Amino acid sequence: MSNLPTAAGPARKSPSPDPDPALEKRKRHPIFWAVLVLAVLGVAFIAYRSHVSSAQQYGGAARGGRGGFGGPGMYGPIPVVARPARKADIDVILNGLGTVTPVATATIRTQISGQLFQVNFTEGQLVNKGDLLAVIDPRPYEAALGQAQGQLLQAQAQLKEAQIDLDRYVTLSAQDSISKQQVDAQKALVSQYEGMTKTDQATVDNAQLNLTYCHITAPFPGRVGLRQVDQGNYVTPGDANGLVVLTQVDPITVIFPLSEDNIPAVVKRLRSGATIQVDAYDRTGSTKLTSGTLMTIDNTVDTTTGQFKLRATFPNKDESLFPNQFVVVRMLLDVDHGVTVIPTSAIERGQQGSFVYVVGADNKVTAKVVTLGHTEGERVAVASGISVGDNVVVDGADRLKDGIEVLVQAPGGGPPGGSKGWSGAKGASGASGGDHKNWKPSGSN
Repeated sequence: MSNLPTAAGPARKSPSPDPDPALEKRKRHPIFWAVLVLAVLGVAFIAYRSHVSSAQQYGGAARGGRGGFGGPGMYGPIPVVARPARKADIDVILNGLGTVTPVATATIRTQISGQLFQVNFTEGQLVNKGDLLAVIDPRPYEAALGQAQGQLLQAQAQLKEAQIDLDRYVTLSAQDSISKQQVDAQKALVSQYEGMTKTDQATVDNAQLNLTYCHITAPFPGRVGLRQVDQGNYVTPGDANGLVVLTQVDPITVIFPLSEDNIPAVVKRLRSGATIQVDAYDRTGSTKLTSGTLMTIDNTVDTTTGQFKLRATFPNKDESLFPNQFVVVRMLLDVDHGVTVIPTSAIERGQQGSFVYVVGADNKVTAKVVTLGHTEGERVAVASGISVGDNVVVDGADRLKDGIEVLVQAPGGGPPGGSKGWSGAKGASGASGGDHKNWKPSGSN
């Protein structure tokens, strides 16, 4: 039948023919190849990055133990800074945080009650022992002293009269002129007057003592603090703040704690009669304030901290130390003479403990386990593991492995030999070097 339109309505469209498979394949062809090319490039890039990472990590084993790609530290030797181990003296120094403690501190209080009559010091003044600091109104106590002295004179007169009568009674009793009973009664009266005399004498002494207490003096040399009460006030012995606080400042001491592990060494040095030097620094530890000597140690260990206390004494004429000030204490306990010394920046730490990289004559490094001794600043003593003259790596050890080839440089990247010695300065890699936790020395299982 024909598809022409009829009067009944518009003509109907004929169904579309089946799609051509070849034509559809040609349409998908560019997309397929684009995806394929991107996949290949991605795989190649990942393989390249993995190769570079392996070469940098393992030092390029295919290149005979050299570094990674291109130049020193890549395919060439790894640049490092090395220093020779030397024989030197190491100071055995113990550090602690101490508190400046005066030898003597006293709150000056009145021992009697009365009006503060005079204040004879200036706040912050240095005073000597016996200097007059304040005066309490002495007039009431002068009157009490006069009264006591009068009673004493009366008692002494009565005693003298009774003693004369007793001597007379003894003579008459020998002549049988009076009875013995009268003699005994007179003796008792003399004893009574003697007791009254002693009591009145004690009253006089007490009044004189109170009069002395009216004049308050310094019990030791030192510096007075801020005045706690003003002139004209009524003061009593029960005043909590007293008149002023007096502190001895020269000499002065510092009390500081150390670990109980140091007790044997400290006690040994003290018993030998040695003078142990102690230096006091400010809280930052950068400025030395003064030097002194160790005086004594405490007799117990604090069980809560595992530490014991020590007291050092310091001359303090310039008042560089202030009471209750916190200071950093460095005590020179002993000196290790003629030990092998290397910079602290050469020390590495791994599973086997502390070790260093030693540069051999073939410019290849060897990892050697070392036993460390005492540390002084940026130098450390080595008890065993290396010998004097061994070149140890102090900078650049973070990329090293046992047997790798290195290029020894002077500090700053110059050629070796620019500096014949070292003073213990840190390398650029820090004080303690890298942390090679997975390193194992040659020949270890």
